[in-house]
This record gives sequence, structure tokens and C-alpha cells, in this order.
Amino acid sequence: MISNERSSPHGFRPYSSGSPKANVQEDTLKTEKIQIERKTFVFTLKENPRGRFLRITEDVNGRRDNVIIPATGLEEFRKILDEMVKAGAEIPIKEYNS
Repeated sequence: MISNERSSPHGFRPYSSGSPKANVQEDTLKTEKIQIERKTFVFTLKENPRGRFLRITEDVNGRRDNVIIPATGLEEFRKILDEMVKAGAEIPIKEYNS
């Protein structure tokens, strides 16, 4: 076992188990898309029987990564994002030698 792997009460589940996940009905409530440099971000507010959530998809040349944030954590997520935006504007940019 790799040091960061944890045993699961559900038994060993490799990342590429090959077994398909059961389809869960998801309703899309709102979608917004932004392009930043070479990356496209899609923000999708969705809902399923387990609740509402925000899916953030990053697409870089066809490679996609997702982050899912339950709706119950969106306010806290926004607060931290606001703090990061503020810090990014206040902290001087370091100059690196090329």
C-alpha cells in the first residue's frame, strides 16, 4: 500500500476498476463558461437526489478535470476565494531571473 492510501471499509477499490458507476439523474440548474489563457472553466450548478452541488470543470486541450463542491459549502468556498483574490491583488509579484 502506498503511504497515502487508506484502507476502505468497502474493500480494495483501484482507481481504474473498470466497473461502471450507476447512472444518477442530475438536473442542470445553471451553467457559466469562462476562458482564461489556454484553459476553459465550466461552472455547472446541478441537483440530484443527494442534493445540490457545483461542478467546476477545467478543460485544457481536451483534458478535463472536475471539482465538485456540495451546495452546503459554497458560501465558505466563496469566502476563501474572495480572500485569495484580495491577497493576489495586495501581495507584490516576485520577479524571477530568466
